[in-house]
Amino acid sequence: MIKIYTDGASRGNPGPGGFGVVMIAGTHRKEISEGFKLTTNNRMELLSVIVALESLKKEGTEATIYSDSKYVVDSVEQKWVFGWEKKNFKDKKNPDLWMRFLKIYRKHKIKFVWVKGHASNAENNRCDELAVEAAMGAGLKHDRGYEDSI
Repeated sequence: MIKIYTDGASRGNPGPGGFGVVMIAGTHRKEISEGFKLTTNNRMELLSVIVALESLKKEGTEATIYSDSKYVVDSVEQKWVFGWEKKNFKDKKNPDLWMRFLKIYRKHKIKFVWVKGHASNAENNRCDELAVEAAMGAGLKHDRGYEDSI
């Protein structure tokens, strides 16, 4: 079982943003982060989950994702995203990321747990630090999915 902690951040919404991921499997730990010039907080929250899942090496991996994003957690756990998919994401934001998410989500056994942000969860706090650092860093990338939609 792999524990995955994720977070996204943006300076302005929209504005520069980033995501942070902490993955823990036994004694192994991996941290991932990346920053973008212009994006939204929700996109970074969702992208953090996608990047974490895409980094899993074996199909069928069991993982628990801990996120402080109600947008992401509720969309999956309440099964809203599957209804959106049936309607081809009509009038929904971030369809590019939701389609990318569903493609990788279906390859694994994933459970979501909502955690309170900026609270006593050390790993979630570390993800927030990674996301903020990435959003403020040099060499920010373009979030084409967002920039092309505005």
